[in-house]
Amino acid sequence: FTALDADCIVIVEAPDDNTRRQTVPMLEAFAAKYGLRQRCAVRGFANDTQQEIAALYDPEVLRLWHDPAEGSAAAPRFDLSLKIDLDIDDRLDTVRFSKPPLEAQLEVLTGPATGKRLRLIGVHLKSKAPHGANDPASEVRLAIENRRKQLAQCLWLRRRIDEVLDAGESLIVLGDFNDGPGLDEYEALFGRSGLEIVLGTGGPPARALHDPHARLPRGKTTALPASARFFIPEPPPGRFFSAMLDYIALSPDLCAHAPKWRIWHPFDDPGCYRVAELREALLQASDHFPVSVDLAL
Repeated sequence: FTALDADCIVIVEAPDDNTRRQTVPMLEAFAAKYGLRQRCAVRGFANDTQQEIAALYDPEVLRLWHDPAEGSAAAPRFDLSLKIDLDIDDRLDTVRFSKPPLEAQLEVLTGPATGKRLRLIGVHLKSKAPHGANDPASEVRLAIENRRKQLAQCLWLRRRIDEVLDAGESLIVLGDFNDGPGLDEYEALFGRSGLEIVLGTGGPPARALHDPHARLPRGKTTALPASARFFIPEPPPGRFFSAMLDYIALSPDLCAHAPKWRIWHPFDDPGCYRVAELREALLQASDHFPVSVDLAL
């Protein structure tokens, strides 16, 4: 956290909120224990997965508060449900977020941009992995079923993004998308990735969100960016699998403020690798690595 030195940090899979403990006091106690300047916390909608979406921020630099939209028929509030035909059988299915996105307002308190407001949506979209499959046939069935649900969440999120852009607001959408262009073989079956739906890829540039890591690099010899590193134990001795799952997408107006993206990967980023303490902290903290963007507001 001290190395990131960010004014605002969205935390995916934050401490859970229930009758025994609460997300905000736990995060603020964590900040106090380690003397972090990001000492104030905000939590979005609680859920029953023990993985809240929350944020820590520096109250000397900005103000942040949970500000969910009232919602519409096309894009209900994120803690409600969406009716959509997932399997093209002329019957509406009910889609819910197991981890409803955190929709917040951010107000800048210092510098030339004092008073500027941004809308921020922190997400943890559904995994497409076929968890629970016990044979090849069920693996395929679950993978397709989960992708349908994940794409429905992405459509829901994109509809809300369109409403925010229609209102003329600056927007940051960030978090764990569990998706990316070219990530699996089912993408061709569905036409495009969920991430591309969220970003508005292929649509009018004035309505597209941007993260440079969301595009596949040209050339077969170009290394792919990665924000997560998972250990697969089978077959022994096991191996690591890398994937690009975490993004910070900006609305076009924010892209005019000299954004600088960074993936804090301990092996891909030389600055992270050179500092042994930081390198080890990144490996121990999570199987995902932080992603950040600097904006010159």
